[in-house]
Amino acid sequence: MLRQQKKKILINLLLEEIEEEEIIIEEVMTKSVNDLYLTRKKEGFFSVLIEKHLFRDEKKFREFFRLSWEQFNFVLNLIEDDLKLNPYNRVKEPISPAEKFAVTLRFMATGESFHSLAFAFRISQSYISRIVKLVLKSLSNRLTPILLPTPTKDDMVEISKQFWKKWNFPNCVGAIDGKHIRIFSPEKSGSLYYNYKDFFSIVLLAIVDANCKFILVDIGSYGKESDSGIFNKSKMSEQMKNCEYFPPNCKIPNSEKILPYVYIGDEAFRLDPHMMRPYSKIESRNDCEKKIFNYRLSRARRTTENSFGLLSQVFRVFYTPIPIKPETVDHLILSACCLHNLLRDQYTLENTSEQHYYNFDPNDYPANNMVQLEHTGGYGNYEGFLVRDEFKQFFNSPQGTVPWQNYHTLRTDTS
Repeated sequence: MLRQQKKKILINLLLEEIEEEEIIIEEVMTKSVNDLYLTRKKEGFFSVLIEKHLFRDEKKFREFFRLSWEQFNFVLNLIEDDLKLNPYNRVKEPISPAEKFAVTLRFMATGESFHSLAFAFRISQSYISRIVKLVLKSLSNRLTPILLPTPTKDDMVEISKQFWKKWNFPNCVGAIDGKHIRIFSPEKSGSLYYNYKDFFSIVLLAIVDANCKFILVDIGSYGKESDSGIFNKSKMSEQMKNCEYFPPNCKIPNSEKILPYVYIGDEAFRLDPHMMRPYSKIESRNDCEKKIFNYRLSRARRTTENSFGLLSQVFRVFYTPIPIKPETVDHLILSACCLHNLLRDQYTLENTSEQHYYNFDPNDYPANNMVQLEHTGGYGNYEGFLVRDEFKQFFNSPQGTVPWQNYHTLRTDTS
């Protein structure tokens, strides 16, 4: 009897919630609505520009959304169920999942304000903010397992082969770097997000492969935190401490030397047997072999700058301070990284050249909105110094040298 009574109470409460939701919607719908929003079906971007023109023009569709028509549909099929209205909602002309996705993609592609998007799509500014939050959360949840899965040991071995083939760095399973992404000051956050460059930010820490794809990301650290501490508390750092995470040490190409698999980074990261960073300027100033190591590491690490540059040029929301709540910014960054990988996969299938999938100009970069981590990575450990010296010797040996390395190091000295 007691169970039945509890069951009845729960059913009544659910019915009350549904009725209350319907009442709220009816009240909203009966209030006076600006004529601008009543013309959405006739004059809004989605019905006029997108459905009548862009759906027929693949090139223009991609310019507008950054995704091809096929990619748009692929992603929409994954998130469509999350974007549908509650079946109990009695809205005469509901906004379709495709239109919600279109609004969000346009926001990511341009960084337009919600106020501007409201005029274009004929959807109120407050409701656009709700749409963007919903779509970004769905994108990050649905796309991450597919487009940003945790790499296996076999994946790492394949990544290392690509780094050797394309960037001449052996046993490298990823290049690591981080960026402070500028945001608006969050409410009641104090100085938590205030970084060393005197603006509010959220940190994106990423590892990329030889094809400029993101393979691991850590998002959401406060801008106030020290940059060395951000990595030390990240999942990446925890994985590196696990002896079974990396594949077993192996011979590097054209040599009998057995070395561990490593990530490569700049001075912001601590030297470790599995983390290579350059020699300091003081150390390398009068040592040609160390200069060559620094050149070879910097050349391979260029993939991180290329990845961040492509990400920001395709999704220009990163060119402006992002005006949404920090938890939604986390979903935005993760969604952008996943969509970047989707675009990169398609590009590598269609092209064999080393050109980028988008018109990427290295000089056109949001320098004030995506700022490098501070170069304070701390001291290295003894084993890390030994491993780095082994790589240095290999790069200066007949087996590991590349024809142009002396020219580039000498050019650096004279410039």
